[in-house]
Amino acid sequence: MKRVRTARGRKASSTRWLERQLNDPYVRRAKAENYRSRAAYKLLELDEKFGLLKGVNAVVDLGIAPGGWSQVVRRRAPGAKVAGIDLLPTDPIDGVTIVQLDFMDDDAPDKLREALGGPADLVLSDMAANTVGHQQTDHLRTMGLVEAGLEFACEVLRPGGAYVAKVLAGGADSSLVGEMKRHFATVKHAKPPASRKGSSEWYVVAQGFKGAADG
Repeated sequence: MKRVRTARGRKASSTRWLERQLNDPYVRRAKAENYRSRAAYKLLELDEKFGLLKGVNAVVDLGIAPGGWSQVVRRRAPGAKVAGIDLLPTDPIDGVTIVQLDFMDDDAPDKLREALGGPADLVLSDMAANTVGHQQTDHLRTMGLVEAGLEFACEVLRPGGAYVAKVLAGGADSSLVGEMKRHFATVKHAKPPASRKGSSEWYVVAQGFKGAADG
């Protein structure tokens, strides 16, 4: 196991984070396989389990930075059109239209629809609210993003499409799951192996969009 010398002025928590990065097999794999982040393996594992990327032609990536999920989409579905959005700058990815904007901005949905040029087969959201350390507040803020993503997904998905979003421990609350079940044939929670064991993140996977008329 690699250890990091505690540098003067570096917090112990920063040292622990560096040690974890250096000893993380997913970080090493990401470097070897030219993925921008270890998060790419979360989508690869979710795809193995749920077949999310099979036959997709148009995909939206909410919270695209640094671009690992869109890289996976482009490798697994090279012909798919991909539109991504993030407040943070994201280096260009071949075949991906990137919008640098807060997804909660009023103009964001229209800009994404314009970039995609038609309905989507899959809406992915790896967005997470900035945490404040208060569990209930952090949960509510993240659920707000999941709800906003769901509303957008119901506007852009073609029938049969899917929506995948990051949630925190405990998953999506019952009212949100109920709303998803109104719009999708199946709603499941999953924690891919690439999610760190100590992490509170889970993903909610909604498949089989019933179409806007069923809402």
